Amino acid sequence: MRQLKTLKRLYDEERHVVITEKGSPPRVLFFGEDFLLEDLPLDTRVIFPRPPLQGVPNVKAAIRWAINHPEGMEPLHALLRPGMKVTIAIDDISLPLPPMALPDVRQTILEIVLELLADSGVDDVHLIIANALHRRMTEAEMKRMVGSKIFDAYYPERYYNHDAEDPEGMVELERTSLGEVVALNRRAVESDLLIYVNINLVPMDGGHKSVGTGLANYESLRAHHNPKTIRDSESYMEPSRSALHKSTERIGRVIDKNLKVFHIETALNNRMFDGPTGFLGKREEDYTEFDRLKFQGLKYTLSKLPRAAKRKLFMQIPAPYQVTGVNAGATEPCHEKTLELCWKQYSVPVEGQSDIVIFPVPYISPYNVNSILNPLLVQVMGLGYLYNLNRGVPLVKRGGVIILCHPAYDEFDPEHHPSYIEFFNRLLPETRDAMKLEHMYEREFAENPSYVHLYRKGHAYHGAHPFYMWYWGENGRQHVGKVICAGAENNHVPELLGWERADTLGEAIDLARGFMGRSASITCVKTAPIVQCDVRI
Repeated sequence: MRQLKTLKRLYDEERHVVITEKGSPPRVLFFGEDFLLEDLPLDTRVIFPRPPLQGVPNVKAAIRWAINHPEGMEPLHALLRPGMKVTIAIDDISLPLPPMALPDVRQTILEIVLELLADSGVDDVHLIIANALHRRMTEAEMKRMVGSKIFDAYYPERYYNHDAEDPEGMVELERTSLGEVVALNRRAVESDLLIYVNINLVPMDGGHKSVGTGLANYESLRAHHNPKTIRDSESYMEPSRSALHKSTERIGRVIDKNLKVFHIETALNNRMFDGPTGFLGKREEDYTEFDRLKFQGLKYTLSKLPRAAKRKLFMQIPAPYQVTGVNAGATEPCHEKTLELCWKQYSVPVEGQSDIVIFPVPYISPYNVNSILNPLLVQVMGLGYLYNLNRGVPLVKRGGVIILCHPAYDEFDPEHHPSYIEFFNRLLPETRDAMKLEHMYEREFAENPSYVHLYRKGHAYHGAHPFYMWYWGENGRQHVGKVICAGAENNHVPELLGWERADTLGEAIDLARGFMGRSASITCVKTAPIVQCDVRI
């Protein structure tokens, strides 16, 4: 691989955005279902993630400091008394991505908190996975998250998944000022203290969204998981400009009025790669000869593996994330500090929008851990998460083109995503209109007895979940003029999603320039790790 010859660097002291003016074209490694090293046109702007922030020197000390010096509440030990009922809710497997190297920070927090509860004479303690309408975590996944000692002591009677469809397990509180349903897990509502253990991977996570979403039911989630609210959200990652967050705030304030909630929020850096895969965290121009050899070796190995084996290999490589901060206490002041840490790690200042934006789609999303990135999840990654990773305005101009790099295979996991299969094959051929889908079909899927049973007793996402995935991409669909899937291995998946396809990235760029003009500006966002663009115009 040849290094770049001449670079004009914007924000040179940070070196997160580069654009080539002459010499060799930029080469970018696309880390997804396969490893691809692609040449981009000259004058392509490439946006790189910030380097990982330094983790706190002692995670246990940071946790103890946070719970003893909380924001807007008394220290945790002062809230405890013998004989009280305590519930600890925990973020599910959808965060972080990929799963973090052991010990998971949730385990570390639980070890400290459970010891404190025991020392305070609190024996009535339940641990609940706040999975909302996500699939139930498996026994092995739950054990990995909290460690053998906690698992053996609490599972299954006192460590279990939230069940949003349990008619006896949900309680409706008062409604918000706008009539939004506030329904929560009964055990949490009837506890003297609810402790929420959170991982904040992006600014959309945490805060009021933790309890009000993670322990809610379908009727409560409908308040903000709908096309109108999504369309009214200018940026998912900027809470002050998000109708989604405004709804969760109204719901969360009702919760805080009726329950005593103590949050423990953690922020992570973006150190996704280490050891043999450490070179993936570098910029391509900084590769050594040994890095290039490792790249070629990994590419060759992946080319020989069946798709299922590649997925299994990827899922088994944990990320060496480091904790950059721990905050605790009342919902809003605690979360404000957490957001500052998130933006410090992920935000990259960018001058101006582009006509064409290239997003490599990684192999993993919050909804396919240990599973398949099916077509609906490719869609939600591209038009939901990657498109919305911004503050200010979107990176792509209105009416512009997004190029997504992914094979877009027609493959679904029947155990995890059964309702997705029907949504994709039955509903999308009829309409891609999110409003029509919501009005005509959402409740049918949500109340389908088979899907309810698979959610409650198996490891399936709720019947309403594929609708949420489609709605999540609504802003991207409304904003752009065209989506092109580069490397799509078939025609019918992009066609059903309303996209065009191209065999290669080069062909996709030619199609995009044919639509936008030969002088169209191009930006490529290097993912992963996560990049949030602060776009200034």
